[in-house]
Amino acid sequence: MNRPLKIVFMGTPDFAVPSLQAMHDSGHEVLAVVTQPDRPKGRGRKLTPPPVKSTAMRYGHPVLQPETVSTDAFHRHMAELEPDLYVVVAFGQILPQSLLDIPGIGSINVHASLLPRHRGAAPIQWAIINGDRETGVTTMMMDKGMDTGDLLLVEKTAIGPDETAAELHDRLSVMGARTLIRTLDRLQDGGLERVPQDPDKATYAPMLKKTDGEIDWSLPAERIECLIRGVTPWPGAYTFSDDMRLKIFKASVLKREISVPPGTILECIPGELRVATGKWAIAIQEIQGESGRRLAIDDFLCGCRLPDGTCLG
Repeated sequence: MNRPLKIVFMGTPDFAVPSLQAMHDSGHEVLAVVTQPDRPKGRGRKLTPPPVKSTAMRYGHPVLQPETVSTDAFHRHMAELEPDLYVVVAFGQILPQSLLDIPGIGSINVHASLLPRHRGAAPIQWAIINGDRETGVTTMMMDKGMDTGDLLLVEKTAIGPDETAAELHDRLSVMGARTLIRTLDRLQDGGLERVPQDPDKATYAPMLKKTDGEIDWSLPAERIECLIRGVTPWPGAYTFSDDMRLKIFKASVLKREISVPPGTILECIPGELRVATGKWAIAIQEIQGESGRRLAIDDFLCGCRLPDGTCLG
């Protein structure tokens, strides 16, 4: 198949924008862009379009925003477009099999993990939280399961020792766009092998909840440091000092034996905040109080004293 592919693109957040941009520049025909409806955002609850919609409109692509893709009307619309392919990148809705059956070639998904590891809604965050040293992006053929389709192409990358979920998100979004175009080119040439996933190696990365950011000081220091990076920027890592909620943005591991209960603030030199954990200790470097802003720890401690021996959590 040497002609340009006729594609319906489905995506919603910032992560999907580089893939849409790459497709626009690729020479393939974007028949329509399907994205989530505009939602209220911010303190004023102003109705705000998703990032993919803004990008699609800038490029002049038709935009569809169904509340659900499971209606007969939406199915008929897709069938009338006669697409060769759906490309799905962080769309946010499950596609029923009847919808997946419409494109002549099938449906391709760009997923931000090395499948079958970290299937689900938050693979970037859980890769960091779980202490993975490596991650990447995978393109796969979609089926009715949750990220269970045959693998197409994989691109790997190391996770930086200080990398947050926000930073890794931005890197993988660009990598995903690059891998998508390679996948489409190989698909067009007929040289793309489909590799079934090994279900015995599957792990799951569910959507994060606000409570996932609360620090359990009984965990080892290395796991806590991974949690802090993995939940930045959302939901954010936090702990409590009495009734005061403290949000922690950056910390480092101190490999030293500790003989006090986890969560105890250790004796520190001025301008430092060290906390005991289940194994070793954590040195907090950036923090935010309940009504303040994000500060370096020495600036924070100038206005908020946390005495040695205080127990957090």
